Amino acid sequence: MFAVIKTGGKQYTVAANDVITIERLAGEAGDVVAFSEVLMIGGDKAVVGTPFVAGATVAGELVEQARGPKVISFKKRRRQNSKRKKGHRQDLTVVRITEILTDGKKPAGLKAVAAKSAEAKPAKEAKAAAGSIDDTNLSLIAGIGPTIEKKLRAAGITTWTQISKWKKADIEKLDEELKLGGRATREEWVQQAKELLAGKPPRAKVDQAEQASGEDR
Repeated sequence: MFAVIKTGGKQYTVAANDVITIERLAGEAGDVVAFSEVLMIGGDKAVVGTPFVAGATVAGELVEQARGPKVISFKKRRRQNSKRKKGHRQDLTVVRITEILTDGKKPAGLKAVAAKSAEAKPAKEAKAAAGSIDDTNLSLIAGIGPTIEKKLRAAGITTWTQISKWKKADIEKLDEELKLGGRATREEWVQQAKELLAGKPPRAKVDQAEQASGEDR
């Protein structure tokens, strides 16, 4: 018997004892996870869901939390003396499929890790949801590259909270001292900092990927 499940926005064909690597699920090694979004059950008699098979669940054991290979994002603006290089490693979870259940049966030993397609929040997002936001990653503000970030930190500017409180006079002073060329106003650093503190994703897609990984690179 095999099944087709959906998790992390992707589909996987699985059978008992298969080991699959999927988008990150919350949990620790040894936890039991259940995938309730089952698109199809195959075997002697195939059952296709509309879109999911009623009463079907695929159970698995969380083997380990892993990370994918590093992917490099490089952006260069011609004739603008601007280059930006970032690395990203996707958070992944390795799961061993233990059983395919039908007729509403539930896996034994299921803990509070039930992974309905597991759009489980990464640890970084869960921390933010709890009201504890790491606001020290200045590079998530569009327009602050490695060189400018170094200047800001040298001037004692290390958090989004500090930037969100800037007034016009503060911006003009820092603009002159650090030779920012008006970027803080032009690229709305204060507004961006307020958006990040409010839990909104960064404006740039590459920065959204960095925030999801939970690392400042």
